[in-house]
Amino acid sequence: MSDKIYIYDTTLRDGTQGESISLSVRDKLQIIEKLDDIGIDYIEVGFPASNPKDEELFETLKARKYNHSKIVAFGRTKYKNVAVQDDENIRLLIDSKADSVCIFGKSSSFHVEKVIETTLAHNLEMIFDSVQYLKKNVKEVIFDGEHFFDGFRQNSEYAMKTLKTAADAGADFIVLCDTNGGFLPTEIENIIAKIRKEIKVPLGIHFHNDGGCAVANSIISVECGAIMVQGTINGYGERSGNADLCQIIPNLQIKLDKQCLKDSDSIKNLTSLSRFVAELANQIPLSHQPFVGVSAFAHKGGMHVSGISKFTTAFEHIPPESVGNKRRILISELSGKKSIVIKAKEFGIDLENNSKKVGEILEKIQMLEHKGYQFEAADASFELLVKDVAGEKKNYFTLESFRVLNEKKENGEMLSEATVKILINKERIIETGEGVGPVNALDMALRKALTRFYPKLKKIKLTDFKVRVLNEKKGTGDVVRVLIESSDGENSWGTIGVSENIIEASWQALQDSIIYGLNEVS
Repeated sequence: MSDKIYIYDTTLRDGTQGESISLSVRDKLQIIEKLDDIGIDYIEVGFPASNPKDEELFETLKARKYNHSKIVAFGRTKYKNVAVQDDENIRLLIDSKADSVCIFGKSSSFHVEKVIETTLAHNLEMIFDSVQYLKKNVKEVIFDGEHFFDGFRQNSEYAMKTLKTAADAGADFIVLCDTNGGFLPTEIENIIAKIRKEIKVPLGIHFHNDGGCAVANSIISVECGAIMVQGTINGYGERSGNADLCQIIPNLQIKLDKQCLKDSDSIKNLTSLSRFVAELANQIPLSHQPFVGVSAFAHKGGMHVSGISKFTTAFEHIPPESVGNKRRILISELSGKKSIVIKAKEFGIDLENNSKKVGEILEKIQMLEHKGYQFEAADASFELLVKDVAGEKKNYFTLESFRVLNEKKENGEMLSEATVKILINKERIIETGEGVGPVNALDMALRKALTRFYPKLKKIKLTDFKVRVLNEKKGTGDVVRVLIESSDGENSWGTIGVSENIIEASWQALQDSIIYGLNEVS
């Protein structure tokens, strides 16, 4: 692998400026460990002492050293009316004891004159004094030219002066920032070509995604000679976010043969890193996210499934395993018979030479999806359908009836009570359960009835419950779809129910969840 590209992660600083994203000190420390494990070169952790959280984080980091990653403290050039040695921000950057310091300075004449309200000449002094003073007191200084590309478009001569000033002051890297995120790849390519002729300090880039081009701009910048790429995990960040490192890294390393991580195998942990950060940031992972999303290698159309069954490269640009993801075959009314054969094989059922059973399964799927079922998010229900047709489904119990009562008490509390009557080996069992809602009460009653016969049911928990009205115009009289997710602590599975009655739909999904779980839990 050739050409080292330095990956600079700013999830913990720029990423947390995204709407609804907040990380505790413990969260940040856990993410730093994951980033170090995968081999990220630079981890920007925040502004020293800008808030109590970052102050605690930097104090904690002083006592820690990481195997690969450099910890970066972020700040600005000195304030316009303060000598550099007296600037509190500069002092805090030095006192942070970070491995590297990154400061931003204005590269746009508009921002200099209208936003920070100083002269163009004085801004150059601020950049020079800050970089030079920091360089005397810390190991490495990175200069971010804030609004550089906008500044270059407005006044290219001045924008270049800001970079040359930082270079003359001793900056180790000069980073070109598209802070507003509105540039196109062709513009970036032309500008960087001009910069490389005049700036000999190693170049980095920092793109926001307001125009949807942050990843493309990052990649083309590397092809034009940039050797540092700044971005965030999952593209988190202000407004439309930052350049997504989960897309940039595999494009550079797999497609362009650039060395981005500490070793070639580290990239296999990219999918787990993406989902780990999403979990700590309390964000729903983007299913269609390239490379690492759960749908990134999901195949639904019959022709697509048939194609990848012969050659995976027919409909996949890389092997999913190369980034730690996996291939998924989705079942729907669009599925061909080959999709069903391949999917059934995952369940240990060979239908290769049983076209009658395959046809029966396909007919059932099409009929059920017409009613509102959707098996893409309910693999467990689909597996039970296949096993039922194949004669391999074990039901564990037979429902005789169930009843649900809802009670509102004088103090405003709502209570649900459910009674189930089931048959197990011809023995009639009646149990009652209470819960905060009808589905919870049904779940409690069914568990009480079954646990004596199937103790392993104790391991199975409901982890998610979703209801969707399929035709909102019909209001309360419409068909509803219920999706339930369950887990045994190690594996998760989804089941589905559809009915005009929400309790009936919930029962269908709940019943499938229990039956599937009892079959799977050892």
